[in-house]
Amino acid sequence: MGERSRPALFNIPAHRSFADALVTGILAQHGDDPLTLAQGMVLLPSNRAIRAISDAFVRKSGGGLLLPRLVALGDAELGEQVGGALDPMGEQNAIPPAIGAMQRQMILARLVQQASPRPVDAGQALQLGQALGAVLDQMQVERLPVTALRDIQLSDALSAHWQRSLDLFSILLDRWPRELERLGCIDLAERRNRLFDRVAARWKESPPGHFVVVAGVSTAAPAIAGLLRRIAIMPGGSVVFAGLDQHMDADAWEAIGPFDPDPVSGRAPAGHETHPQYGLKRLLDRMSATRDDVAQWRWGSEHDARAVRGRNISNAMLPPRLTTRWRDLKTADRSLAGVEALEVATPGEEAQAIAIALREALETKGRTAALVTPDRQLATRVSAHLRRWNIEADDSAGQPLSRLPPGTLLIAMAQAVAERFAPVALLALLKHPLVMRGEDRLPWLEQVRGLDLLLRGPRPQAGLQGVDLLLAPPEGEDRQRDLRARIGAWWPQARALLVPLEAAFAGAPDLAAQLAAVREQAGLLSREAVWAGHQGRAAADLFAEMEEFAGDGPRETDVRSLPLLLDHMLGGVAVRPPQGGHPRIAILGLIEARLMQADFMVLGGLNEGVWPGMPAPDPWLAPSIRKELGLPGLETRIGLAAHDLASGLGAPQVLITRARRGAGGPAVASRFWLRLKAMAGPQWKSAERYADLARNIDRPTLFAPAERPRPAPAVSARPKLVPVTDVDRLKADPYAFYARRILRLSRLDPVDADAGPAWRGTAVHEILQRWAEAGTLDPTDLESRARTMFEQPEVHPLLRALWQPRLMEAVRWIAAQVVRDRADGRSILAVESDGRTEISGIVLTGKADRIDRMPDGTLAIVDYKTGKPPSAKQVKAGFALQLGLLGLIAEHGGFPGIEGRQMAGSFEYWSLAKKGDAFGYRESPVDPLGKRDKIVTADFTSHVYDLFEQTAADYLNGTKPFEAQVNPEVANYGDYDQLMRLEEWYGRDDG
Repeated sequence: MGERSRPALFNIPAHRSFADALVTGILAQHGDDPLTLAQGMVLLPSNRAIRAISDAFVRKSGGGLLLPRLVALGDAELGEQVGGALDPMGEQNAIPPAIGAMQRQMILARLVQQASPRPVDAGQALQLGQALGAVLDQMQVERLPVTALRDIQLSDALSAHWQRSLDLFSILLDRWPRELERLGCIDLAERRNRLFDRVAARWKESPPGHFVVVAGVSTAAPAIAGLLRRIAIMPGGSVVFAGLDQHMDADAWEAIGPFDPDPVSGRAPAGHETHPQYGLKRLLDRMSATRDDVAQWRWGSEHDARAVRGRNISNAMLPPRLTTRWRDLKTADRSLAGVEALEVATPGEEAQAIAIALREALETKGRTAALVTPDRQLATRVSAHLRRWNIEADDSAGQPLSRLPPGTLLIAMAQAVAERFAPVALLALLKHPLVMRGEDRLPWLEQVRGLDLLLRGPRPQAGLQGVDLLLAPPEGEDRQRDLRARIGAWWPQARALLVPLEAAFAGAPDLAAQLAAVREQAGLLSREAVWAGHQGRAAADLFAEMEEFAGDGPRETDVRSLPLLLDHMLGGVAVRPPQGGHPRIAILGLIEARLMQADFMVLGGLNEGVWPGMPAPDPWLAPSIRKELGLPGLETRIGLAAHDLASGLGAPQVLITRARRGAGGPAVASRFWLRLKAMAGPQWKSAERYADLARNIDRPTLFAPAERPRPAPAVSARPKLVPVTDVDRLKADPYAFYARRILRLSRLDPVDADAGPAWRGTAVHEILQRWAEAGTLDPTDLESRARTMFEQPEVHPLLRALWQPRLMEAVRWIAAQVVRDRADGRSILAVESDGRTEISGIVLTGKADRIDRMPDGTLAIVDYKTGKPPSAKQVKAGFALQLGLLGLIAEHGGFPGIEGRQMAGSFEYWSLAKKGDAFGYRESPVDPLGKRDKIVTADFTSHVYDLFEQTAADYLNGTKPFEAQVNPEVANYGDYDQLMRLEEWYGRDDG
């Protein structure tokens, strides 16, 4: 049988459901004889397309059916091999096997690491190696020899830079071919080329005795174009395109490009690679065919939209220089009947509105609905919202393994080791939902929560040894003694599971040893749950491959690079859920949605950077280099995204959505959204009803905000022992006092917190206490103790660099002041002394930083401050009574070692903060004569007594309610703002 005079080329327009229309046509032509149908072959672009066509056959058959052979041409970018029907085993002169994707990535990463003039860690090497492999694939797909890199002619401005880049490309030019020769393999892209050439040659000599249909292929690779040309002209062969625009006139079609080279310069102007028809036009050119050779596929399906939709989509996607035609379009030619748009404020509102729209579609019997979006976060949110109605929608695009529980556990383990078991990383690992899976998980979590409490505050020493030291009983007072003892008894169990990790990464083991340690301990920590289920199997398969070929990978593997390495490798694996979701709702990525259509399509996430996504920069080839080589530009992906959108717009009913704000701030509407809106003009139809439903679905019918809290417990429940530090809180914000002293709620420090004011104050007080107790009061000794404090492992390097110089200057000032005071007859009586006294039936307790004996025999109360002390105005108003109350206790003889009742004649704040040009100064809230509106010194303790007695009568001995924020102008820490529900009532007229 000879060749056809005209190629058998067909097109299924965008307004038709491609898979259903294709299957309808194939069954109409070949379905009468089941054996003829079964012997036929349908070539599809990818394995995902096979699934779409298989489902369409099932829908159309309504019963049993022998399907034709569905064969994937494979996709190098998706890591897909060519289907077995085109790659039979046992042939003579068999084509060498393709190198495995994992082995290839490992080898390229090692070569990059070896060739780079700068140190490159394993994680970066894998990323660069993967990008390098993509460049090689693109050149092989386009059938460009690697040696073309050496022949590039560039301007002088770029030549020096390119020469440096060319040195790195020696990996491709010299080393990589030798690696392939050593292994007896070739690249996957090269093997596909050879297979397609072989099939085309074989079918030229001996065409198959069955029908062959190529459907939905849009890749313009020369090898694929040659195979498609052969199939189109051989008997029984046909090529069916998806969404070829046959409405564009010749002028618009030619405006897309690619363009012929300029006769003078020899260079061709760039085509519009972002146009949805650019790829198909390029494919037709390489098939030596024109758009006039393509006939329309005669068959459709019940899922098709009106034919006018295709013409209007074509108008919306006109090349840029022809968009002025929109002004002259008739209403019918710009109408997007059946297409609605929804613009909302936030991604959360967008997801809720989409879920409502999908749920509404189910109200019509037999109606199918699908969300198509490249935004994985949006897809996840919509899936979660649909569960409100017990709808489990499969997200067929899957989720990256790095975001699923097995992946996050493996990364958490690497992060914990890389950070030497720092508190946050350690707790994230121990609390992971897969750790200690089973009946022992709750007891395990109870112990981990206890460890969490102990790790709050500054970071302990690095490594597991740091936790050991943290759990050791400290010297002196320990408020967490019982908790420390309980966690100390449990910690060896957890430590035994972590020691092998720490040991395996000591020194510089190779990558295989690191991966093996993570794998082994992940199984023990999770009791093998990490490897269970379809997600676990994907992780196990990946780890097995990584370990197998780790010997070919990067040589220098710093433990700090392991989290990045695992995140990169796990993120490259998409895990799709098993089948079993709702039969009429689907959530699809752009690749999954190709060749698929539903009755109602939601096209979500139409913002720049999402749809279309911004092309990732190529770390190896600059745009000018790619153009010089003749490689497709990075903008080609935008053209594919535009084609996907045009296909989605062909559904009978369409909803397109976007949010005005993204995760990182204001979002810019997609260029596709703006095109459709500009073309439609007054015909632009908004689906605001879904936004209204999204805003109201969770709005309560009754809004009852909280009133200002005024708890009034019985007198018997009110405390009779009060520290002086809480008296200020009681007067300024009674509710905060109630929460702390009656409810016994206290603020927890953050985990791995910076050494803040509280820590700095405690550290300074301890230094000064031990220095004073030593008795020498030697300034050199004080400096030495301060320096020793900064050598402790929990002191953050930034704190050591910034605060140490200031503190050293301040302690020198303190030492100088103490020496000067001693010379004037002033002596230190007590440091960090606990005292108490009883006033109006309330036991008042407090710790004095220092009590001195003045030359006249009176007492001086000293309070150290690392920051700015309270103002005299605050003290006089009764919001900073601590210094006066300590003086009151001293006058009542409440401090041990100070005999009898003695008068307090001096009250001083010793601040370590900066004043003027120096660090350290004294300040007193009182004055002997009451100058500057200060309290008279002699009256201070009686003034404080009266204030405390009145406060105690109201709140401690009386029934006055502990009202929130009585004095909002007084600064507070806001520790209890959430408990008092401050935002609900503060500022209201009735508050």
